[in-house]
Amino acid sequence: MKSRESHLVELVDDNGRALGEATVSAAHQAPGRLHRAFSVLLVDPDGRVLLQRRAEVKTRFPLRWANSCCGHPLPAEPLPEAANRRLAEELGAGPVSLTEVGVYLYYAEDPATGRVEFEYDHVLRADVPADLTLAPDQDEVAELRWVDPTRLMAEIDADPRTYAPWLGGVVSRLLRPTPPAGPAVAVGSDVAAGDTAGSTTPSGRRVGDASERSGGR
Repeated sequence: MKSRESHLVELVDDNGRALGEATVSAAHQAPGRLHRAFSVLLVDPDGRVLLQRRAEVKTRFPLRWANSCCGHPLPAEPLPEAANRRLAEELGAGPVSLTEVGVYLYYAEDPATGRVEFEYDHVLRADVPADLTLAPDQDEVAELRWVDPTRLMAEIDADPRTYAPWLGGVVSRLLRPTPPAGPAVAVGSDVAAGDTAGSTTPSGRRVGDASERSGGR
């Protein structure tokens, strides 16, 4: 795994409009800078989603179970291009067709590393065959497993610290999709039905406080 801490991310406002850029490292230093991200959920024919347990060397929330793949597009990089690049790097997966099912705006502090996630997170779904071939990078991924998403939500509620804090919010978008809006970059709702308010952005938009709760549901 090559360090991506010096890579650039796209800073955005709370409506997803690009404001500028920063390095990965700078965007994740407390108190955090809101930036564009994506979370991919691979879904098999039985409706199960692929989870990965994040490798121990991850700088944010290591050894926690998370969605199939996460990442940040480079400034102005198309989301499908960025997501397929990370799927190949993390899981050894070939290109897939992706559908955006919502956006999750959340804030989470990692008590173990002191890093911060403050992300405008595009949630992307890909339907994949049962015999999908995967070759995960062991420096990125500690384990993989397939799980029913409804059962997963119950598991997150019962034991939130085993899971990445954004996972509940991401899976809730899969279960209750919201149509994208906006021109070039899809913008969805920041809080799905059933989410609780954590804090607000400067313009007053609600943010899911996912720090150590059940995925910010």
